[in-house]
Amino acid sequence: MRTKVSTKGQIVLPAELRRRDRIEAGQEFEVERLGAEEYRLRRVAPAPNEGLVDWLLECPQKGYFTPIDSESTDTL
Repeated sequence: MRTKVSTKGQIVLPAELRRRDRIEAGQEFEVERLGAEEYRLRRVAPAPNEGLVDWLLECPQKGYFTPIDSESTDTL
């Protein structure tokens, strides 16, 4: 597959690859220069629980989960 670099320096991944590998907007990638005219693009794996708090706060039962000011449960 071929793609082009935009005037902003962006490279678009073809839709077929995005669907096949479940690539979504906002996911991060590392670009490594291997040599002249050769590059490697590698998806950065998110942290194991990344986005979990946001997902819980979107719970359909409004107000069921609420954020707390402390990062520790010792103060509860």
